[in-house]
Amino acid sequence: MKILVIGGTRFFGIHMVNELLSKGHDVTIATRGNAMDGYGSRVSRIIIERTDEKSMKNALSGRYYDVVIDKIAYCSNDIKYVMEAVNCGKYIHMSSTAVYEPMHMNMVESDFDGVSKELIWCGRNDFSYGEIKRQAERALWQEYGNRNWIAVRYPFVVGKDDYTKRLLFYVEHTMKSIPMDVDNLDAQMGFIHSDEAGKMMAFLVDKDIRGAVNGCSEGTISIREIIEYVERMTGTKAVVDKAGERAPYNGASEYSINTKKAGDLGFRFSVLQDWIYKLLDDYILEVSGS
Repeated sequence: MKILVIGGTRFFGIHMVNELLSKGHDVTIATRGNAMDGYGSRVSRIIIERTDEKSMKNALSGRYYDVVIDKIAYCSNDIKYVMEAVNCGKYIHMSSTAVYEPMHMNMVESDFDGVSKELIWCGRNDFSYGEIKRQAERALWQEYGNRNWIAVRYPFVVGKDDYTKRLLFYVEHTMKSIPMDVDNLDAQMGFIHSDEAGKMMAFLVDKDIRGAVNGCSEGTISIREIIEYVERMTGTKAVVDKAGERAPYNGASEYSINTKKAGDLGFRFSVLQDWIYKLLDDYILEVSGS
C-alpha cells in the first residue's frame, strides 16, 4: 500500500514506520525536515509546515495515498488542513484518551460524543490539550463524516525512547529525594508501550474499521505503586510534598480503557505488569549512571 506518514521521525512513530516497512508498504514521510531519521532510502520524503494551510496544500494537493497516518494533528485546524489537501482511501488520526471527559474506569469509544457539541475551528494553543483533541475529533465527526477515517485513542505512551521523560521524572525524583508534588498518588492509570503503540497504528492500515478505537496495555498501575517499587529496588525514599516540583501526570483521574474493539479486530495488547517494572529497572540504571 502507498502510505503517507505525517510525522513519524521520533518516539513510537519510529516503531510504526519500521513496522510498515517490514510489511512491504511504500512509505512517504512528511515533516518539516528538521529532524534526522534512520530510514535512509527505504522511504520517500516531503517537506511540510504542519500548521500552515498553504504549505499543506502545496505539498499534498494532487497526490493520492491509500492511507494517510497523521501523528501530529492536534487541533481542528490541523484536521482541516490535511483533509482539504490530500486525496486518500483512509485517514488515521492520532487522537488521545484525553478526549474522554471526565476520564473514568472502563472507558469505551462511545463515551466521547463527537457530534452533539459545537465544533470550533481552533489552533493548537487556543484551548487545553484535552479540548483541542476533542475539537480535532469533532472536525472528523461533523465535517468529514463521509470520509473513511479512524481516530486512535491512546493514554500515556511510555518507553525508554520517551522524549517527554514523564515516567522517568518519578524515578529520578524518588532516587534523588527531590521533593515532588503528586496530586493523584493512588489513582489507577493505563499506559501503552511505545513499541506497541507504533505497531497498532501500522496494524490498522488494512483493517475494515471506521471511527474511534482505543489502544492500551491490559491492566493499570498507580503512581504510588511506581514510587514504592523504585524505593524497594534502590533503598531510597521519595519526598512527596506540595511545595515540590509538580509531577507530570498530575490532574489525571483514575481510569482504565476498554480495548475490546481493537481486540475484536485481532490486535493483542500486552499486560502492563509484564513490562512496566522492566522499564522502571532501565530508568533506575539510567539515573544511577547519571
